[in-house]
Amino acid sequence: MSISRSDLRDPGASAGAGVASARLFDIPLPTFADEHWAARALLTRDADDYRDLFSAAAVDELLSERGLRTPFLRMAKDGSTLAERSFTSGAGVGATIADQLDDTAVWRQFADGATIVLQALHRTWSPITDFTARLGTELGHPVQANAYVTPPQNRGFDDHYDVHDVFVLQIEGSKRWIIHEPVHPDPLRDQPWTDRRDAVAEAATRPPVIDTVLQPGDCLYLPRGWLHAAQAQGAVSIHLTLGIHNWTRYAVAEQLMQDALARMRQDPEQRASLPLGVDGTADVVDEVRRALAAALEQADPEPAFRRTRGTQARPAALGPLQQLATLDALSPRTTLRLRGNLAPRLDGTRLHTRVGWLDLPTDDLPAAELLLGGGAFSADELGLEFARRLLRAGIAIPAAP
Repeated sequence: MSISRSDLRDPGASAGAGVASARLFDIPLPTFADEHWAARALLTRDADDYRDLFSAAAVDELLSERGLRTPFLRMAKDGSTLAERSFTSGAGVGATIADQLDDTAVWRQFADGATIVLQALHRTWSPITDFTARLGTELGHPVQANAYVTPPQNRGFDDHYDVHDVFVLQIEGSKRWIIHEPVHPDPLRDQPWTDRRDAVAEAATRPPVIDTVLQPGDCLYLPRGWLHAAQAQGAVSIHLTLGIHNWTRYAVAEQLMQDALARMRQDPEQRASLPLGVDGTADVVDEVRRALAAALEQADPEPAFRRTRGTQARPAALGPLQQLATLDALSPRTTLRLRGNLAPRLDGTRLHTRVGWLDLPTDDLPAAELLLGGGAFSADELGLEFARRLLRAGIAIPAAP
C-alpha cells in the first residue's frame, strides 16, 4: 500500500508541521529511500507551495531590517564570488562592526546582475528553522538552508557539485537546471569540486541527464557529487537549497579512531619515548598497529557520535526574558512543554539533550517520560521542583496559552 502526502501531513497545519519530507516529493518515503537516496536525482513537479517557508518579502526583510553580517550573505556574478567589501559597510555610530550588509550596495550589485546568497537560513528565519529541524529528524542527517536570489537571465555559479545532498525548492520565478552525473561519486567534505575542476568542465560538455525549468512549487533532489548549473529565466528567481549533511561510514570510522586514540593517550606505554638509537620502524609499527587494533576493539563511537550530531542542529528558540518571567512566577498551575528539537534521550536516570544533561532522582523519571511523550503539562503534574530545574536548564519552556 502506498502512502500519499495527505496521509502524512495536515494541510491546515503550520509551517513544518507533520512529516516534512512529504512536502518534497510525491512518492512514499521508503520508495525514495530505496530508489533515490544517495543514488539518483528526482524531479517532483508541483510538490508543494513553499511560500509559507520563504518569499520575496522575506528576502527584503532579511536584507534591509535584520542587520545581517557576513557570512550570512554572499554575492556571486559570472561564476565568481564577490569581495565582501563590495556589499558591506560599517554599522554606524555606537557599533564596532565593519561587515554589516549595506542594503544600498546589495541593491546595486543585484541590479548589475549579481546573485544574492542568503546563507544559514535555518538560523535566521524561523519558519525554515522549524522545517529543517523536523526534516533532519526524519532523515537522520543534519539539514542546512540557503536561498539563492538570481536576477533575470543571470547565472550565479558555473557547473559544480556539492559535497552534501540537496533539495532545491523553487519559491518564485523560474530557473533552468542542467544536471550531469558525478565525476566523483559520494564526495566527502574535504573533496570539493575545485579539486576536479577540469573533469567537471569536461563532463559539463556532454548531454545532460536532466535539462529542465523549475517553476514555483517544484522540487529537485540531487545526491552529493551530481553536477549542476542553474540560470534564471525571464524574471527574478528565488529558490531554497536544503543541504543534507550526510553521515557516512567514513564519519563513523573517524569517530571510532578518535575514541581509540583517546584510549591510547591514557596508556603510559604508548606515551613513552622510543629507545635511543632506533634504526628501523618495522617492529615499532607492528607494535603500535596491535595496540591501535586493540583500542579500536574497545572503542565506542556512540558518545562522540551523539555529541557531534547534537551540535549540528539548533534547538527551538528560547526567549531569555520570557523564560525568567516564567521561572519567577512559577506556580503549580504554570503550563510547560518540552523545548523543540532537543533530541532528548533518557539513559537510566540521566536526561540527555542538545543543551546538556540532567541527572534525575528516580521519583522524577515518570514526569520526565511524560514530558518527553509530547504535550503541555502543569508544573503540578511534573512536580514543582522538577519543573524549576527544567526551566533553568532550558529544557522546558512555557506552553502557548
